Parts: sequence; structure tokens; C-alpha cells
Amino acid sequence: MIRKKIEELKGNEILSKPLMTLDYQIILPEGAQIKLDYIERFKALGVTDVWVFEEHYEETDALTVLKDNIHSSVKQKVKDILERHTYQNNEELSELLTTVNHIMNAILEDENVLEQVLELRQRSNDLYEHSVNVCALSILTALKCKMDKKSIHELGVGCLLHDIGLRYQTLDVFCLNMSEISKQDMSEYRKHPIYGYDALKNEKWLSPISLNIILLHHETLDGEGFPVHSRQISKECCIAMVCDTFDEMVSGIGYERVKLYEVVEYLKNYKNVKFDGKAVDAFLSFIAVYPTGTMVITNEGERGVVVRQNKDFQERPVIRITHNAKGEEVTGIVIKDLVKVHNIFIESVIE
Repeated sequence: MIRKKIEELKGNEILSKPLMTLDYQIILPEGAQIKLDYIERFKALGVTDVWVFEEHYEETDALTVLKDNIHSSVKQKVKDILERHTYQNNEELSELLTTVNHIMNAILEDENVLEQVLELRQRSNDLYEHSVNVCALSILTALKCKMDKKSIHELGVGCLLHDIGLRYQTLDVFCLNMSEISKQDMSEYRKHPIYGYDALKNEKWLSPISLNIILLHHETLDGEGFPVHSRQISKECCIAMVCDTFDEMVSGIGYERVKLYEVVEYLKNYKNVKFDGKAVDAFLSFIAVYPTGTMVITNEGERGVVVRQNKDFQERPVIRITHNAKGEEVTGIVIKDLVKVHNIFIESVIE
């Protein structure tokens, strides 16, 4: 938002703060569009300046953990290495140590990633993309937790390899509803951390932290996880668990695919029950609940589209109202910043 003198107004600007008289009577609310004939009235009322959004308040490009070109090259590298890999033929896998450095450097060099709200979207259930995403999300979460670089690197390596055990199974885990599969298939699926761990446990280039992530990334604080029902879970494993669960649920790997805001609610509901509270808080501190472009309905019955995120208030973005409570299309631009309009909240998402 910017402050403009009345003389600088050209009409059609959108108020970013309510316009009030000296005795705090509202002349125009936030989000109202300033018409040309209003300007002379403002002058007559003694208004000297107003706060407005920039003239072209368009939807922004989504911020992601890795830029598209970096994500594509890293994913291809991981895919090439893992597709050539066979059980107990592990030498080439050590190249992934360098790949993790690549991912870490890309994150550290992008100032926006560490400071902004990221907008992650549903996508295909590609196993290699899943590995890269969990690695990048875990690294960013660990940076938010101010972990040292050595631990972050070991976390990243473990995350790139965490699902390698799935390559030793014939079970198709994509878009599965775990409540509907047979006991036999469920038993087989729950062995994949053990298969991965057994294949790599003697590799000297792999640290104990990375190995434990491969074995324990499906364990939970309540002991209801698998495969060993461990409650002794390292900080690195706790972060990997949160990021893995998030990406599995939005991509449909081992879960029936659900919407992003539903995954956020799931993590919140099980914070300090299944998932480490600090890991969940650090992760959710940079995740947009409603990505830009999401169509929403407010508690007042209005329909709108998310156009901006609010750092530290991911559940209260900026929305542009498109239809009023009667379902009528709104003329002009009506912007509502839910951090500033406290009595309005998003009630549901339009699928």
C-alpha cells in the first residue's frame, strides 16, 4: 500500500485503509473504489491524503520453495540416480549428497523463500518430485528452527532417500485410501521403511541421522506409527515426518488426495499428539493455507479470490470480492484484507 495526496489521485484507486473524518466517522471503508467525483468531495471535507493499494492490484505469482528451473533439474537428477539403482547397488546413490547441497544453496540464495509465505499447490503423485519436495520443505523448516548446517544437510539426504524402500515393493501406493486396502497390502506397505533401511544401513557415506529418517519417517509421538512404533524420535525425524505427511496428503501418495487447507487442519489437530509441536509450528509458519487464486466464500456469504498473502497470518489473506452475498457479480474492485477486517473470515473453499 502507498500514501497518496488528494492531488495525486486519478480515480479508480482502491482504499487500503478506511477514510475517516477528524471525529472518526467513516467516509469510505477499506476496499472501496475512489471515483473521480469523490475527489472534490474529499477536498471539501479537508482530506489531504489517503492510503491506497497500488493502482494495478493483480494476483501475484506464487512463491515456491525452489524455482521451477532448479526444481526440474534437481528432480531429473534424483530420478536418473534412483532409476538406475538396484537393491544393494548403492555407490551411485552417494551423488545425492551433492544434490542436497544444491537444494540448500538454492534456498539460502533466495531471500524471498526465507521471509515470505509460500504457496504450495496440489500436483501429480510423482515419487521423485515427492522426494525433492520433502527434502526442500524439510530444509526450509530446519532453517526456521535455526538448526546447524551439518544437521540440515543430513536431514536433506535422509529426505531424498526416505521412500527408497517403495522401489522394492510391487504395491501401488498412489491415491490409496488406507482405510480401504486389505490387511495384507497394508502390512506390505508398512514394510517400506525397513526395506530402505536394510538396503542402506552399511553405507559409510550415509549418517545415522539420515538412516533413521529412512527408517522412522512414519513414526508418530503417540507410538501409533510404523514400522517399529518408536516414541524416541530425533528433531530431524520429527521435521521429516511433518513434511512427508503434508506432501503425501496433497499429492496422493499413501493417502487419498485432499485439499491443502485440509492438510493444514490435520497437522494442527495432531500437533503434540502425533507430530512434534515445534516442527509443525515452524512448517506452518511459511505455508499459505489458501494459495493465490483460491476461490473462497466468507462468513458473510460473499465470494472472492485470494490475491495476496499476509505473513504470520496465513489463514487471513487478502481477497478480492467477486460476488456479493446475494450471488450478484460485484462491479469494480473490492479488496478485503482479512488481517484488518476482523469480523470476516473464510468459511469454505469453492472447489
